[in-house]
Amino acid sequence: MQPDMVRVIPAAAGGPKGLILGPLDRFIFGQWLQASAQPVDLIGASIGAWRMATACLDAPVEAFERLERDYIAQRFDPPEGQRRTPSSLVSERFAQSLQDFYGGRVSEVLANPRYRLHVIAARGRGLLSRASPWRTPLGYAAAFAGNALHRSALGCLLERVIFSSSASDAVHALPFGVADIRSAQTRLTESNFMEALRASCSIPFVLDAVQDISDAPKGAYWDGGITDYHMHLDYLASRNGDGVVLYPHFQKAVIPGWLDKGLKWRHGPSSYLDSMIVLAPDPAWVACLPNAKLPDRHDFLSYGTDHDARAKAWNTAAAASQQLADEFAQWLHAPDPGRVEAL
Repeated sequence: MQPDMVRVIPAAAGGPKGLILGPLDRFIFGQWLQASAQPVDLIGASIGAWRMATACLDAPVEAFERLERDYIAQRFDPPEGQRRTPSSLVSERFAQSLQDFYGGRVSEVLANPRYRLHVIAARGRGLLSRASPWRTPLGYAAAFAGNALHRSALGCLLERVIFSSSASDAVHALPFGVADIRSAQTRLTESNFMEALRASCSIPFVLDAVQDISDAPKGAYWDGGITDYHMHLDYLASRNGDGVVLYPHFQKAVIPGWLDKGLKWRHGPSSYLDSMIVLAPDPAWVACLPNAKLPDRHDFLSYGTDHDARAKAWNTAAAASQQLADEFAQWLHAPDPGRVEAL
């Protein structure tokens, strides 16, 4: 496999699980892809959107290193006398984190001459068009029920909105089809970048929805992983047999939406993924990490205020993940078809 074969790089939602992909990101964007020049579409939701926006910065290796440090350093302690941190406070702190990270550098992301960034967020419709203490839980209960019957029914309450960067006034064509669920595309701009990225990471009931994003359809916006958890999209590369969708991922299954996590029959591959190569860790390797699992957002609760212990576990997992990048680099140098498995 040569770097000029890559047409698309997706990036999954999944919170702290994305930390194990840091060394792969640094190798792919900082070294391997540098030997090619073709345009590449980067598609992400939630932590995946943060990662792919980071890849568009002028010095991606240093930026990915900072992303790892900043993400691990996050703290969401509840106010004194409260057991849980209010979603409004989590949202405020997260917005500041994004400002600290991208402040003054958004133009680097949007003007990248090679990478076209597509940030996915989920826009509420009907009951979910506005957030409220009763509308939001009722709306998500209805969305779960509709999605369980048929994935396309999810579009009745949640619309996939793709914020796409462009070096011109025109929005580039998407690298995937959108007939599976209700969708819309709009430009990613200086004025809506922070809102769009924050919305793409806004887990319902953990962070507040982002209301009425600039230059986008009106409504409440939540985490893009709700509609597109693992980027199981109708890739044009699969339809046309043109190039590769290279997917650094934290597991072998490519699950369509967050509400599909418990619907095992939707965890299998489809023709959408015919051009996809997934780079996923062996479960036996994962079992050797701290707590015998990938980092996840439940660690915020299980470690509580013991931030040093959580940071130590996450740093250990991130450091161990260098093995994933090293093994991929070795495979590229001496490809062994026996290592390639069916999805």
